[in-house]
Amino acid sequence: MFHPRRTLQVLLIPLAAGLALTALPAQTASAASTLTNGGFESDGTGTATPAGWSTYSAAGQNSASFTEAGGHSGSYRLTHWSSSAYKVETYQYLSGLTNGNYKLTAWVRSGGGQNSAYIALKNCGGAEQRTDLPVSASGWIRIVVPVSVTGNQCTISINSDANAGNWLNVDDLTFASGTGGTSIHGADISSLAKSEAKGGLYRTSSGATGDAVTILKNTGMNYARLKVWVNPADGYNNKTRVLALAKRVKAAGMKLLVDFHYSDTWADPGAQSKPAAWSGHSYSRLRTDVYDHTYDVLNALKAQGTTADMVQVGNEINGGMLWSEGSTDNWAQLAGLLNSGYDAVKAVSSSTTVALHLAKGGDLSGTRWWFDNAVASGVKFDAIGLSYYGYWHGTLHDFQTTLDDAASRYGKPVFVAETAYPFRLDSEDSHENIIDTPAELVSGYPATVAGQTRWMNDVASIVEAVPNGRGLGVFYWEATWTAVAGNGWDPADASSGNGWENQALFGYDDKALPSTAWFSHR
Repeated sequence: MFHPRRTLQVLLIPLAAGLALTALPAQTASAASTLTNGGFESDGTGTATPAGWSTYSAAGQNSASFTEAGGHSGSYRLTHWSSSAYKVETYQYLSGLTNGNYKLTAWVRSGGGQNSAYIALKNCGGAEQRTDLPVSASGWIRIVVPVSVTGNQCTISINSDANAGNWLNVDDLTFASGTGGTSIHGADISSLAKSEAKGGLYRTSSGATGDAVTILKNTGMNYARLKVWVNPADGYNNKTRVLALAKRVKAAGMKLLVDFHYSDTWADPGAQSKPAAWSGHSYSRLRTDVYDHTYDVLNALKAQGTTADMVQVGNEINGGMLWSEGSTDNWAQLAGLLNSGYDAVKAVSSSTTVALHLAKGGDLSGTRWWFDNAVASGVKFDAIGLSYYGYWHGTLHDFQTTLDDAASRYGKPVFVAETAYPFRLDSEDSHENIIDTPAELVSGYPATVAGQTRWMNDVASIVEAVPNGRGLGVFYWEATWTAVAGNGWDPADASSGNGWENQALFGYDDKALPSTAWFSHR
């Protein structure tokens, strides 16, 4: 994350979903062992029950489901829409399936606003599996729903519980062998130690005071991200503090990501200042500095039994690091610095994953430019991490396009190193929040606990849908950074405030928010 700043989100203008046409009489589809008419090309425009599909509405609102022109790849799509509130399900029953693991893939769009809008696999022999439709009024988004079939049958169900004028589009469904899910359901909790030292409290959802690490673990968090500064003014987020917090993380059974900033303060796209102790060092000496510092911190972690599972060599290094020597204006030098970090990580633990981290979650061309240069310069890395904040980094469609491309173009696993969303807009302290006006929000995602929860689940669903299982998961940024006097954004200024408490995962009453449920995302 970076120094407080503000960028207005350009809101998408929702597209008209089209008018519902008069429904034809419902027909019961004959069961088959393969998905029929997944592209809705059969029967053309206006069909309430296209070939292979059935429609159900307890309130007799079958006409809210229909096919119309404007497909993802073909000519037609399925749409749910009505001028009045509606509940409708479009479904297909498959039988004669060979038992095993399957994955449904679908391309979707939605204007948002529904009480619920999801695709489910149910009656498959085990627990029903659902994936909500992300809000995307223009660009199509691919989602997946994995399931274990144990009863030789399964029902594919497209569901809307919608308000008047709400709409969704679904197209190009496939149902084939496969698995899904993500392995990382993490959060950055770098602010925690200082918060506790300054009197910060953390409570369970029921109000009992407890250890934030344990509370988050119990909601499903399985991976913690901790930043490392070299010699910060406040003495936090340095080697000693990271070692202490790492013990708690590992004791809770979580994995550990160590995020090296190679600075005494925030390193981000706008600032990559060298630590004071390295000031005036030659480029050759800086390579040694990077190696020694990285090795020192990671070897100390290993020695106390808390070996890092993943390491970021640099933080949001869009423009490089250790400016000016490590700027992207000099790729040969930047590559040397990055490889010094990589070599140090592997010298401590060959199994630790080394990630490179950019703040370009929705920037396809920028991500390609950076990693094309990195690969051409011989930079070594195991995984790609991207910051993706929807109010700064483009649409969910842009995000998926960038993430998928990075995974396939470089053949590496990808993950979201940082994302977050506000659960309210007002401040708890006197410091202005970074996101504090409705105009800054992502269309379809209100600044509520429900909006925060939906954002995280939809981001995780997009990571889950990265082809070939290359989507590792998501880290929430600064889940524990609540408003505590003395724990502001500037390590050199004890009176600096926090512009992030409305995006933490603990409320202004210090209770864990219901949005922590996203940690249990599939």
